[in-house]
Amino acid sequence: MRAYLSVFRMRWKMELQYRGAVVGGFICQVFFGLILVALYRALYAGKPQAMPLSSVTTYVWLQQAFFRMLLSSDDDLREKIRTGNIAYDLCRPVQMYGYYYARIAAQKLLGSLLRAAPMLVFALLLPKGWGLAAPASFPALLASVAGLLLGLLCVCALENVTMAFTMRTLDPRGIQAMLNLLMTLLAGNILPLTLFPDSWQRILTLLPHAQILDAPIRLYTGERALSDAAGILALQAVWIVIIVAFGLWLWQKNQKRLIVQGG
Repeated sequence: MRAYLSVFRMRWKMELQYRGAVVGGFICQVFFGLILVALYRALYAGKPQAMPLSSVTTYVWLQQAFFRMLLSSDDDLREKIRTGNIAYDLCRPVQMYGYYYARIAAQKLLGSLLRAAPMLVFALLLPKGWGLAAPASFPALLASVAGLLLGLLCVCALENVTMAFTMRTLDPRGIQAMLNLLMTLLAGNILPLTLFPDSWQRILTLLPHAQILDAPIRLYTGERALSDAAGILALQAVWIVIIVAFGLWLWQKNQKRLIVQGG
């Protein structure tokens, strides 16, 4: 465990060096957040929906604040897979899945925090109907934070599954593009899942992608009752166990079939 914590700290320190990327990401996500809020305000002006506008704008800003948690990936690992240099990592006295899980967790966590902190302050200062609303209650805020942490573990497990498939195809562009599209759509980033038909939501909210941001945001806004929090957190934990087990199996299969040429 100490080795993985060391890997986490090293990746954390590396991410702190990219301050320009943080500023650029913040400006980009604020821009898209304002565009989406304006679109939803126009939609509600023409035809009000069952979900309050304040909940929709809050959903948008929380999705934008933690957008990096959804799509950031380990470019270094991708390049090692492409060139074959991942063979050097097999010499490390650690389990490869845990090694890269710790790296991507540090990258996603710090990248999200550095962008989310100023963005949430900005969204809180916006006028009513444009910005971030307060949580439904303090217990709801605590439950949403717990859900967000479990969502981080879930998305890191999904990222390692993506990398396992990349090891088989060697070219990450196809599988990465397809899985990123599924991630943004099913996690509610393109369109809040609360605006999908109820029959769709009953399925979509059970998928692992919805556990990343949609479930914590619904707890924050009060769309899901506090009494449902235990069930939501339990579902997140179940998906984490399933995806981690699947990812471990894939990585072990890939290591057995790995062929290193040259010398």
